[in-house]
Amino acid sequence: MIHDPKSIEQGSDLLVELEAILKAAGLWSAVRPSQEALASQQPFACDTLAFDQWLQFIFIPRLQTLLESNTLPPPMQIQPMAEVTWQSNHLSVQRVLARFDNWSQSQHG
Repeated sequence: MIHDPKSIEQGSDLLVELEAILKAAGLWSAVRPSQEALASQQPFACDTLAFDQWLQFIFIPRLQTLLESNTLPPPMQIQPMAEVTWQSNHLSVQRVLARFDNWSQSQHG
């Protein structure tokens, strides 16, 4: 389903911001996890990846693919996992994730 180009652009801008904030927080890895780790069927690949690895190697690439095909993701709730994982750490990343959640939900409201 093709969506409003402005919505797609907003999502793309959030992805760029998320990548930058992960790098600034020291949460960006130069080492790619194994294919087995990336193939996890668990939510957030919690059995094989750290949450920041899931963001970098699964979440960001999948969202990029969706947005490049002019497809919006389903409504998301990513920030609660960040809060559970990091508690009061990495608040700048958590704020961007909360904006992702709000953006994704607003596209389906």
